[in-house]
Amino acid sequence: MTQRWLHLRLTAPLMAFGGVAIDQVGPTRDFPSASALTGLFANALGWRREESAAHQALQGRLEFGALIAHEGRLLTDTQNAKLAANDRGWTTWGRPDERAGATYDTPHRRRRDYLADHDCRVVLRLAPGEGPDLDALAAALDRPARPLFIGRKPCLPSTPLFAGWVEGADARAALAALALPGRAQWPMTGDEPGHDLPDLRNWISGLHGGSRRVCEGVLP
Repeated sequence: MTQRWLHLRLTAPLMAFGGVAIDQVGPTRDFPSASALTGLFANALGWRREESAAHQALQGRLEFGALIAHEGRLLTDTQNAKLAANDRGWTTWGRPDERAGATYDTPHRRRRDYLADHDCRVVLRLAPGEGPDLDALAAALDRPARPLFIGRKPCLPSTPLFAGWVEGADARAALAALALPGRAQWPMTGDEPGHDLPDLRNWISGLHGGSRRVCEGVLP
């Protein structure tokens, strides 16, 4: 049965789709994660981070596929900051972070990967459940409650994120309806080969929350 899918265009001079971070290294994937799209829509709707149940419910309803319309290049940013004993930093858990220990001569280092000039398209629908519908998500993207960014706060989109509607029986068919060639990723169905993608978040605990089965291929 043909269904309506929201078409989302994610393109910017720099963007980041996150990944499994180890120590100070923050990588990026080529395709957006379920948790990243959940956060993007929640920000557009004006939700607060503390509304974890609403985030969890929205993430659980997402069904989406993604396609790379233009392959960007990987850019790595190495960040160094000298933090003294009394310096504090803001955190996502609601209280300032501070340094422990007695050595402050070594700078705080971290590495962050970005995609430069990347253009990724997403087709998305929502499973039945409580919360916003597709029209509410489209309206929020057009008139967001807060400024939107793609992955990290400096990553401001180059174009409006809402790019219209497409029809398709499933995510792969909806991606094909865009008539754009490129590498694509869609939820695994049936016996087609796929792999586990660890891109779910437990919005209650703030930690990794599991994986999805996805397929990847090139759409002509």
